[in-house]
Amino acid sequence: MLSLQGAAVDAVNPSIELTEAERIDRLRLIRSDNVGPRTFRSLVDHFGSSRAALERLPDLARRGGAQRSGRICSADEAKAELAASRKFGIAWRAPGEDGYPARLAMIDDAPPLLAVRGDTKTLMRPMIAIVGSRNASGAGLKFAGLLARELGEAGFIVISGLARGVDQAAHRASVASGTVAVLAGGHDCIYPPEHGDLLMAILDNAGAAISEMPLGHEPRARDFPRRNRLISGASLGVVVVEAAHRSGSLITARMAAEQGREVFAVPGSPLDPRAAGANDLIKQGATLVTEAADIVNAIAPIMERPLMHPMSEPDSEPFETDPQGHDRVQITGLLGPTPISIDDLVRMSGASPAIVRTVLLELELAGKLERHGGGLVSLL
Repeated sequence: MLSLQGAAVDAVNPSIELTEAERIDRLRLIRSDNVGPRTFRSLVDHFGSSRAALERLPDLARRGGAQRSGRICSADEAKAELAASRKFGIAWRAPGEDGYPARLAMIDDAPPLLAVRGDTKTLMRPMIAIVGSRNASGAGLKFAGLLARELGEAGFIVISGLARGVDQAAHRASVASGTVAVLAGGHDCIYPPEHGDLLMAILDNAGAAISEMPLGHEPRARDFPRRNRLISGASLGVVVVEAAHRSGSLITARMAAEQGREVFAVPGSPLDPRAAGANDLIKQGATLVTEAADIVNAIAPIMERPLMHPMSEPDSEPFETDPQGHDRVQITGLLGPTPISIDDLVRMSGASPAIVRTVLLELELAGKLERHGGGLVSLL
């Protein structure tokens, strides 16, 4: 079995270091109403900086039909959040900075700032995600621990979501070799609460924890899929150990496939509903795993490819300064509660990609648009 012998071969040299003012502006923008990671990236790509984008938010929201401008995070609020985070041992890192996982920076909805706690060197090493059922069988827990331990011995960092079941088994087995916990809430809102001791063990043994949420944020149901994209995005591949149909682990596997990550699945008994989702993944083309070597050997060719950090959105287009009224009417008329691709909107409306993207941005900042995976959008 290939061994990395602890080498940080997945890292890229940190390419930027934000000034304190830039960090404050970034935090202000992402904490403002209706600004998600994709919108943040589009705004900064177009206007050149977070500060310039902040100045344009009210006008863009008004053009999207907002009756009043959404809340814009103030500089004092951002400074207070950064100060509170530092007291908690948290550093906020941007893509390209030391401590921001290199592969996570490559996904199209990468967090503009990531709250990092623990050993930043661990976050720059190659990671494999292990996820699975919260109500796992004894055999599933044992095998998840075995995989995690052997992957750690091979030089990989194990990343997971600190959840009950498979997640915690993977974390516990890889504490000594290095593991990363991805949190759905703020760093002070551990879920489940009984895993607080596990998190401290991870941090005390050169592991790390990451989140995109502010301190005090209690995780809600919708926060777990957001967390899952970070688990898959930071990793080379995702291993599913026991997952029922419609489980969160299958969401992580789907996100991994969309992000271009490898998907692995451990087969289980056809009589056990906890294995149904993993078995289906194998039918759909996921790599079958019966030992850690299956994962390491499949990952080896990927490790040989150079990892380049994208500095701008791959499919970014310039925005139209002020689309005409008939363009807005036509594009908005094609939208509804059913998601539609941006490419279809361009084709059906006859408008340029720049105009379509501008109208969508205006609607989003007005709180009227929802973005989905795969370049799909819908009206709220």
